[in-house]
Amino acid sequence: MSNVFYAPGETRARRVEDLFATIARRYDLLNDLQSFGLHRLWKRRVTALAAVKAGDRALDLCCGTGDIAFALAEHGAEVTGLDFSEKMLEVAAHRLEKSNSHSKRLKFIQGDAQSLPFGDNSFDAVTVGYGLRNLSNLETGLREMARVVKPAGRIVALDFGKPANALWRSLYFAHLRCSVPVVGLLFCGRADAYAYIFESLKHYPAQWGVAEKMRELGLANVRIINLVGGAMAINYGEKVRA
Repeated sequence: MSNVFYAPGETRARRVEDLFATIARRYDLLNDLQSFGLHRLWKRRVTALAAVKAGDRALDLCCGTGDIAFALAEHGAEVTGLDFSEKMLEVAAHRLEKSNSHSKRLKFIQGDAQSLPFGDNSFDAVTVGYGLRNLSNLETGLREMARVVKPAGRIVALDFGKPANALWRSLYFAHLRCSVPVVGLLFCGRADAYAYIFESLKHYPAQWGVAEKMRELGLANVRIINLVGGAMAINYGEKVRA
């Protein structure tokens, strides 16, 4: 049986919005629980690869509660965090209110990652954490990222991966299929909200497919940084200089 929050095609966005409205209040807690806190290290790696400095402009897509956006701002960049989930943005805005040090360099807006409200060549770096897998059209999302990043700018994407090792992949998938939904049930009251991760990953080309799409879009220095044996992965690419 398919997951209630997963739907292909035109209804995908509405289902994903329902999902994040359901889990927004517990999202950060559950990230810590299911990754044993490691997601914070992975997001720091994303920030390091984005390589922003004071005065740079950065865009964090599918920003959620703002972890990567805050980290980019800490490096001195002028950061825009964009997400289509109103509930997730409410959590991010609450965090921003309590963080006086970043309030002038960071803003959060509601928008569609597949139709960005920015001109071409607007940002020095574009990041996305756990967002590509949720887009109804992966190629459209990557194309928009490539459009708004400046020549020589960096695109960095973190998401669940598919390990190359067959044994580790089967164990990891069993964990996502069985253990993670139990955590969602205990701490969010909805097992299906976290069963969505495995369902969406089944339909996602993961790190290898994202890298191929980046090459097709003409990005340079495309590479994959596998984490935890490929269970998580970072995709990296640079826009070719004009």
